[in-house]
Amino acid sequence: MTNRIRIKWSKGDVVAALDDTPTARQIIAALPAKSRASTWGEEVYFPLPVTVKKEQNAVEVVAPGTVCFWVEGRSLALPYGPTPVSKGDECRLVTTVNVLGKLAGDPRVLAGIRDGDAIEVTLA
Repeated sequence: MTNRIRIKWSKGDVVAALDDTPTARQIIAALPAKSRASTWGEEVYFPLPVTVKKEQNAVEVVAPGTVCFWVEGRSLALPYGPTPVSKGDECRLVTTVNVLGKLAGDPRVLAGIRDGDAIEVTLA
């Protein structure tokens, strides 16, 4: 089972396909949700009203456009390029994260999001 979510901000939006994972099910149950974006290098993240544990397949380095959940920060994390802790061009997050799915289309559209932008997450 795959669920699709839409992540919307004032200047754009992106759709993501979420795999059927415990964390993804919690996020789907919490929607719709509104938040405020933060940026860290080429990563956008924002808190959601979800509390989960790290899953067995939690990783620190992902492909651009991977939809992740940062457990400690209770935030959806959307890396699209290098972060301050990356080695080279990799997408390295600050800690291991639960992998939820993948963005549709070019993840670089996230570069248009600024710190403090209003974010809305809904089912697509």
